[in-house]
Amino acid sequence: MIIDVTIPGDRNVIKKEAKKILKYKDLITEIQCMWKVKAKVIPAITGVTGTTSKLLRHYLRKLRNYIKTAILGTAHILQNMLM
Repeated sequence: MIIDVTIPGDRNVIKKEAKKILKYKDLITEIQCMWKVKAKVIPAITGVTGTTSKLLRHYLRKLRNYIKTAILGTAHILQNMLM
């Protein structure tokens, strides 16, 4: 998962979001081929005036699920190691 946070000074939030996704497209493909894992880009973009894209809530919900999964996985590993 690649998280890219940007705060543009103008209102081109949607254009910046698309630009960030395209920027990391090759890297995501390389990560998926090299490590045999799923990889995604989460562009967290908020304009200076508070403008956000409609997909920001969706991206943050995905991020929350990934964090929850990582914490539960870590707890499971620790539980197995300590017992």
